[in-house]
Amino acid sequence: MGLIGCGVILASFAVSLGIFFEVKQDGFQPQVITLFEFIKLPAFTIPFAFQVDQLSSLFLLIITGVGFLIHVYSTAYMQEEEDEHYGRYFSYLNLFVFSMLLLVLGANYVIMFIGWEGVGLCSYLLIGFWFKNNNYNYAARKAFVMNRIGDLGFLLAVFWILGKLGTVNYSDVFANASTFSTFEVTAITLLLFVGAMGKSAQIPLYTWLPDAMAGPTPVSALIHAATMVTAGIYMIVRSNVLYNMAPVTQTVVAVIGLATAFLAATIALKQNDIKKVLAYSTVSQLGYMFLGLGVGAYTGAVFHVMTHAFFKALLFLGAGSVIHAMHHEQDIRSMGGLKKYLPITHITFLLACLAISGIPPFSGFFSKDEILAAAYEHNKVLWVVGVITAGMTAFYMFRLYAMTFLGQFRGTHEQEHHLHESPSAMTIPLIILAILSVVGGFVGIPEVFAPNAHALEHFLSPVIAKSSEAAHGLDHGTEYMLMGVSVGLAVIAIIYAWTRFSKKPEIAEPQGAGKFFAEKWYVDELYDAIVARPLLAMANFFKNVIEKSGIDGIVNGVGRGVNYAGRQIRLMQSGQVGNYILLMVLSMVLMIILVFYGNNLNPILNYFSK
Repeated sequence: MGLIGCGVILASFAVSLGIFFEVKQDGFQPQVITLFEFIKLPAFTIPFAFQVDQLSSLFLLIITGVGFLIHVYSTAYMQEEEDEHYGRYFSYLNLFVFSMLLLVLGANYVIMFIGWEGVGLCSYLLIGFWFKNNNYNYAARKAFVMNRIGDLGFLLAVFWILGKLGTVNYSDVFANASTFSTFEVTAITLLLFVGAMGKSAQIPLYTWLPDAMAGPTPVSALIHAATMVTAGIYMIVRSNVLYNMAPVTQTVVAVIGLATAFLAATIALKQNDIKKVLAYSTVSQLGYMFLGLGVGAYTGAVFHVMTHAFFKALLFLGAGSVIHAMHHEQDIRSMGGLKKYLPITHITFLLACLAISGIPPFSGFFSKDEILAAAYEHNKVLWVVGVITAGMTAFYMFRLYAMTFLGQFRGTHEQEHHLHESPSAMTIPLIILAILSVVGGFVGIPEVFAPNAHALEHFLSPVIAKSSEAAHGLDHGTEYMLMGVSVGLAVIAIIYAWTRFSKKPEIAEPQGAGKFFAEKWYVDELYDAIVARPLLAMANFFKNVIEKSGIDGIVNGVGRGVNYAGRQIRLMQSGQVGNYILLMVLSMVLMIILVFYGNNLNPILNYFSK
């Protein structure tokens, strides 16, 4: 089963490579392949069609490439778990990748939405994969419901576009975008962004993603790195023509993205579950991507999607290797000193931490600084908050690294006795992802280092109009200053976290502001108070008052009435034969009178009826 599951993704990657090299040729024009007419009505027709261009081909490589490595890793990880549902796991995993491929290949918003719902379904199935645990089922349901909220916004936008233009094909919508009024394009883009907020975990629809850690660790890697959470970024980049016409929406996207990045980073500072730290890190990095989208740096956002896929997949798979070695222990307070026991996991995890912290020349440095430079040019306040968030990112990642791999081992003697490196099926994907995390940023070398060396920007230029990019108006001195500030702050944070937590790990429960961050700003409790409890109270009212006392009362009342009438009528059954004969005779007499004298009785009956 593992061979089949990995084989089909490898074949998909090979096809994606072929498509990429064909698209990469100069003069390539987007290709739309129509398979059949999906919806055909007199008013409009929606084809089941695929679109191959620079943006979709890049996402094909990310999804199938990183997805294949996660599949290979899963063959060993799930066997080590000795899971009885091994085949079901790979069927869900394959369906997940298929849905994401459908999402990025669709030539119109309806086909995108089919893939959009597919990844939502697969996330539900995989988060609740171990369904015997009710907490995991709750996390899966939470992800499903919160995504449905966002999906409503997406659907409304699609209906609006269809009602206005009579088509949802990308080429037709973007060609006729000028027919939208300012209000219409703002409303449509905001509704699309609501969908992106749900799928890509932005405030206020982000709380499902940290709880998505309930599924197997490779699933977390797939959700956070190559599928699902990147869908919102892809959708907005695909719709960049519309977003360029809606400056109000762009401001909203930038502010919410940055707020999400900052909020999630503060929460990650005090988390002790190794997967929860990485989950909030993903929410924060997604916020960075939306910041890039909001300031018009679409290429920078896509660039960060790509580099993030490398180092975040590596971090989650590395965490899985640690959890496997620690026999399912996920609390970093019970780890420490794993460097000597897990050498490959350790070095690859360290490289990923350097990449996500934005240390040159690792991949995260190039993509993160491209977004920060665009934010600086757009609004200095956005840049300041972005740099502070970047510093927190470096701090919490190296707090995680130091408490996991440095210092003395803090687990049990039995755990220490069983510590060992993961099998090659798990370590080889780690090595490949580590290499990509180191060199992946060189496809986007900034102008300040080498003119016209940003290969990714050149590649995506046919899909993302030059005018939509943040203007490259910064002089080289300013760019060097911005890089120096962000890197310097990250280095200071790394040094402090390294020295602080390798020598004196955080074991005690946090207090004060630390407790506030550890409790995730009490957002879940707030949602429970203002959303969950009122809804449950209303549901109980309808259940107990409307349904049980009202509807059930009427229905059951009829039944009780019939029952009562039956009990009274049966009293006539006295068991006295004489009474039965008397009733029979009286009935016969009455029938004879009605038959023979019925007509004569009519005047009498009419008289009494008056």
